[in-house]
Amino acid sequence: MPGRPGPDDANAFWGEGGSGGEGGEAGSGGDGHRRRKRRWPRVLIAVGVFVALIVAGTGALLWQRQSSYNGNIDRVHGVMPGGQRPGPNVTGTENWLLVGSDTRADAGTTGDGNDVWKPGGQRSDTIMLLHLPADRSKAYVISFPRDSWVNIPGYGAQKINAAFSFGGPKLLIETVEHLTGARVDHFGAIDFAGFKTMTDALGGVEIDIKQSVYDPARKVNWTAGRQTLDGEKALLFVRQRYNLPNGDFDRIRRQQAFLGALAKKAANGGTVSNPLKLDRFLSAFTKSISVDDGVSAGKLRSLAVSLRGIRAGDVQFLTAPNKGSAQRGKQSVVLLDKAKSSALFEAVKTAEMADYVKRYGGVNSVGTVS
Repeated sequence: MPGRPGPDDANAFWGEGGSGGEGGEAGSGGDGHRRRKRRWPRVLIAVGVFVALIVAGTGALLWQRQSSYNGNIDRVHGVMPGGQRPGPNVTGTENWLLVGSDTRADAGTTGDGNDVWKPGGQRSDTIMLLHLPADRSKAYVISFPRDSWVNIPGYGAQKINAAFSFGGPKLLIETVEHLTGARVDHFGAIDFAGFKTMTDALGGVEIDIKQSVYDPARKVNWTAGRQTLDGEKALLFVRQRYNLPNGDFDRIRRQQAFLGALAKKAANGGTVSNPLKLDRFLSAFTKSISVDDGVSAGKLRSLAVSLRGIRAGDVQFLTAPNKGSAQRGKQSVVLLDKAKSSALFEAVKTAEMADYVKRYGGVNSVGTVS
């Protein structure tokens, strides 16, 4: 199909032959399932919020205060790449690249008229590919560990999240398209400030922690059992990286667990049936998100209608299969499993995700996390 990368192009985008040479692999394919961004965006959490909205609250964009919500959303011009790209997706399917900014600025940098990207100031701490099948019976969210070692067009072998810093959303989209061979239809970004606001708008979310753990970086003790997290605590929870049994991979599972809890609360916590609570949530969400300029009000309406039957349990989170951590020069990186990831990306391109999950599994369990 014209524009679709060939085998040689695909091989080039696995980060092979980059600086640091071969070797240094650690872990196993099983570690890939514990991957940091498994799909509850530990550090990608912002993006998860977008998913939560699509899963639950977004349906309400139908039609209370529609014009106001649409006006809140920041459209970013020139985000989608031009030139040679993968061919069109299977009819009816749709792919969204969702990112969560790791900026620690006090003010929000996405949504409500702010800039989604400041050169060199942000990296995409959370990177997720949302795949929507034609029948909209499920939603699949594939997380990419931020340290995934891939080739970035024009920059060679680098960690995937560097693409956002080097060239903003457009370069990140190009990197993901070349890596996966799947076309990205739309882009969405949310920063951590927006994530906090949305969590608080829902009255907090509940998380189940497997065992007590201390975060030495932020001096926080997490007690085993069920916890109700407000926006501030949720940020601390998904950002913890040190002192977890599996490090960054456990952080990914935490992020995914948070996303699941957020979607569940938005869908089942009385939000949709309570006009005031729903308005607070949708206002907070729409003021925090930035999307490409191809996402019109009509597009959002169509998306909301098409997803009206999806429930929180219909959202399945996966992590791009990987071989665990390794060294490239002085950098600690994550090596993707070429064969296993290729099978996953092919399932996205051919709209066979249900068959992929049935055959290979890989859906993250996020009911209880470390």
